[in-house]
Amino acid sequence: MTVAEKIEFLKNKRVETLKMGGEERIAKQKKKGKLTARERINLLFDEGTFCEIDMFVKHRCVNFGLDKEEIPSDGVIVGHGKINGRTVFAFAQDFTSRGGSLGEMHARKICKIMDLAIKSGSPVVGLNDSGGARVEEGVDALKGYGEIFMRNSKASGVIPQISAVMGPCAGGAVYSPAMTDFVFMVKKNSHMFITSPYVIKTVTGEETTFEELGGAMAHNSKSGNAHFACENDEETIEGIRELLEYLPSNNLEEAPEVNMEDDPYRLCEDLDTIIPEDAKVPYDMKNIIESVLDQGVFDEVHEHYAENAIVGFGRLNNKSVGIIGNQPLVQAGCLDIDASDKISRFVRTCDAFNIPLITFVDVPGYLPGVQQELNGIIRHGAKLLWSYAEASVPKFTVVTRKDYGGAYLAMCAKPLGADMVFAWPTAEIAVMGSKGAVEVISTYRKQISTAEDKAKMTQEKIDEYETRFSVPYLAAERGYIDDVIVPSETRMRLIAALDAMSSKTETSPPKKHGNIPL
Repeated sequence: MTVAEKIEFLKNKRVETLKMGGEERIAKQKKKGKLTARERINLLFDEGTFCEIDMFVKHRCVNFGLDKEEIPSDGVIVGHGKINGRTVFAFAQDFTSRGGSLGEMHARKICKIMDLAIKSGSPVVGLNDSGGARVEEGVDALKGYGEIFMRNSKASGVIPQISAVMGPCAGGAVYSPAMTDFVFMVKKNSHMFITSPYVIKTVTGEETTFEELGGAMAHNSKSGNAHFACENDEETIEGIRELLEYLPSNNLEEAPEVNMEDDPYRLCEDLDTIIPEDAKVPYDMKNIIESVLDQGVFDEVHEHYAENAIVGFGRLNNKSVGIIGNQPLVQAGCLDIDASDKISRFVRTCDAFNIPLITFVDVPGYLPGVQQELNGIIRHGAKLLWSYAEASVPKFTVVTRKDYGGAYLAMCAKPLGADMVFAWPTAEIAVMGSKGAVEVISTYRKQISTAEDKAKMTQEKIDEYETRFSVPYLAAERGYIDDVIVPSETRMRLIAALDAMSSKTETSPPKKHGNIPL
């Protein structure tokens, strides 16, 4: 064979591999409103930058006649390229090639790309669309999953790991996305569960649907296993590209700066009137967050889960920041089990990747209730305390209104390691609300002779407590608040604080790792 013939042979081999599962299977994929694996890859990366590796890898299973079956690229496309000009590694499972089922060589390709990502200090993106383990390969397929999980653990906190579930993801396959930093799902087309509705009905008698059990909204709003719910493949991939803009390539770098063209000295005059006169009236904390951030751009994470808490990314003076806040519109912004988990996870993610934290606080306390207590609110609340205390990135807190009791500490108070804490004049920082506090303080009750006198005395004590304790100035006198600021100054004060603490260093005692209350 001549050199020209060898080159032509290679080109033809590439063409055959690029056909994936063939026209008929591709048509079925399209009918479901799904892109093919190669279309997803091309959309994910900057045009013309993707370099595929292991295109010609083949399975070596001979069981059940599989040795006679050709699976293009063994059902997964892997490689590297540029996203917004930065190197990223990725894999995309090809459902048109034997359902994207995972076997020994399929897993080996994914592991190779993850190893390269770790070595180079680059993010890794997984586009999951697979029928699960390749049954014919038996324990070799299970070994493949195990090796992927090991790399998920090894890469955690070192490089960003992003998963997109863009089709089925069942059984052992679900654990890899769950071990990554962020999970995207596509509404109606993606499903994720340990056991299918059929198995559940057989074993427990419970009837459910794929969507109810493992759909995008089920995992975004109920289980919390997914962070983003997107309308289609295109929106999912665009979301991944946007998210990567807030993250560094690895834990030794800073997130990229993006020129947002917003004045760092801009006053947020709308904030001076955003807090209602009546302390019982709610308001939308997102309005405060968007007012403060550059151009009002806020990329919310876990939007549909534990909506009494808000987490997400934004920019201040072009720098990436992690935002946490209580949401007074939902359960008055109380902390509960799910909110504690949601914030804790986000705080640890930001800390792992050197992203400063800004916390907006309006929290009346932990949500009371028998089920909350029996389901472990103490343990889950402790995660929140732990995560903030452990985080060594710059931490800033803004108290807008209520900040009571143990929740005061949990939302990154000064004693828990906040570098700078600002309070608005509307802030109420105390052990508890004034009415509850007066009921506890009973020393004056002996003086009361009639019910009328009691009501009058109680109101007087409530007024006295609010004047003396439900204000930011007592905490400011003790140095727990660094400054009481006019709300409209919030943006420029946070930018100044961020600049002042940009070189922050903090060391901890030597240890293998802490024992977080999981």
